[in-house]
Amino acid sequence: MLLGIDVGGTHTDAVVLDRGRVVAEAKVPTDHDNLLLSVRAALAAVLRGVDPGAVRRVNLSTTLSTNAIVEGKTEEVGVLVAAGPGIDPENHRTGGHFHVLGGAVDHRGTEVAPLDGEALAAAVATMRAAGVRVFAAVGKFSTRNPAHERAMARALDQGGGADHVTLGHSLSGVLNFPRRMATAYFNSAVWRQYNDFAWAAQESLADFGLNAEINVLKADGGTMPLELSRALPVHSILSGPAASVMGMIALCDIRDDCVILDVGGTTTDIAVFADGSPVIEEHGMTVGSYPTLVPALKVRSIGVGGDSALRLGPAGVTVGPDRRGPALATCGCGAGRPGAPALIDALNVAGACAFGDVDASRRGLAELGAARGLSAGELARQAVDAAVGAIVLAARDLVDEINSKPVYTIRELLGGRQVRPVRHYVMGGPAGPLAPLLARASGLDVRLPDHHAVANAIGAALTRTTLEAELFADTQKGRMLIPALGVDRPVARGYSLAEAEADARGALAEHIRSLGADLEGAEPEITESGAFNMVEGARTVGRTIRVKCQVRPGIVRRAG
Repeated sequence: MLLGIDVGGTHTDAVVLDRGRVVAEAKVPTDHDNLLLSVRAALAAVLRGVDPGAVRRVNLSTTLSTNAIVEGKTEEVGVLVAAGPGIDPENHRTGGHFHVLGGAVDHRGTEVAPLDGEALAAAVATMRAAGVRVFAAVGKFSTRNPAHERAMARALDQGGGADHVTLGHSLSGVLNFPRRMATAYFNSAVWRQYNDFAWAAQESLADFGLNAEINVLKADGGTMPLELSRALPVHSILSGPAASVMGMIALCDIRDDCVILDVGGTTTDIAVFADGSPVIEEHGMTVGSYPTLVPALKVRSIGVGGDSALRLGPAGVTVGPDRRGPALATCGCGAGRPGAPALIDALNVAGACAFGDVDASRRGLAELGAARGLSAGELARQAVDAAVGAIVLAARDLVDEINSKPVYTIRELLGGRQVRPVRHYVMGGPAGPLAPLLARASGLDVRLPDHHAVANAIGAALTRTTLEAELFADTQKGRMLIPALGVDRPVARGYSLAEAEADARGALAEHIRSLGADLEGAEPEITESGAFNMVEGARTVGRTIRVKCQVRPGIVRRAG
């Protein structure tokens, strides 16, 4: 059996699957002040009648890292940067403890200027005096030679002064210094909160008798072992939308261009498929205004969901982007839980559904509309039209954005191919009543799969582990590195591209096995490779070789 948990903005969903068949499902309210309580409540509900000993894997999708960044609740991070000539790191400053040090390594990994030890010591002392405990250490070409980053880490670790240090070269083998700085910063910014949650979640699973492999969903539509996620929590940002996409892959046989709409209680997450494969961010996700190296599916979230607040203003009826507690239909009137008119109330009054306390929805909309002379029915109609219009417009805007540049999917680069969606797949709690309205507004076929209300948890449960690594070799120097895996060893002058590809595959597979992850038959694939001669004078003195290897995102089996 496989267990999937998705901690959403409004609800936490859980499912148990046996050979792809849903045998138990649960949906409980998300407690934003204590996400662990939400996980425990979902476990208690979904494991009724299920033998915990039969569950061999638990996959968890959490909003924790995303929420911490969006709500400005991240920890102060001390950033140490060694740049050398070229890019001015001050143009990419992150946080209030940002220190640029003298020292440089070139693109081949040769130290051209030693690290400024005095400046390093002064920066460390300043940050310690300010009470900073988590750090990021980044060198421009650290993926070619991480010596400067390691020296920074040693200085930070002296005397137990650092709780965590993110080393830039450990994040990715891709050469992009500004993105590496931002990625390292956010990784450390969410490190403590994420790890507190991860340890508590692991203990909770044990409390319920679950002795299973534990993975966490990543933004790229794969999972990573919980142990690895402790060091790389930045990859858990936007794991929720990734669960939505993988849920649709698990539930539907998608072969065409289409749009995925996950309508939750707080937001609607939108993703696009081209030729049946999810579109991805070419270089990595952007967090706020900072581009990062975190691989991610191309998604957009808008503040329209079942609990999105209704308001009357100069522009008429608006829906969201916030929520002011649960909808009136679900607030439990008389139980002391405050509610506010929301989209699901409008759907009730408009006759699109009969969810919860319909009379409470009707009374609330009548009261809200009275100040403007609107009946409950007219207010509901305008609210539903506004919500549906916002979702359809956002989906079209995302497709237009994708079509403005080359289209990259999980499987391949589609070049000049234009994405032309032929249908929408809709999931989430409010998906049922919204599906026919979205079909009318978009003019496209709309599909509502079985188990659509917990599709994201199904996606989480069935998503396989996916990791990537990049190999760099310089045969003149006789050196080969795989920075993200900590591999650094000598190679012969005749080291070939074929040998590099084999080494990359083997090292990644061994790394995944060492983490205890089950690849379900998937093998590392070479996604990019190339070799270039280095010429000095009139003769070839060696070659530089670069290989990128990945276990691609996917699901272990279709849901039945």
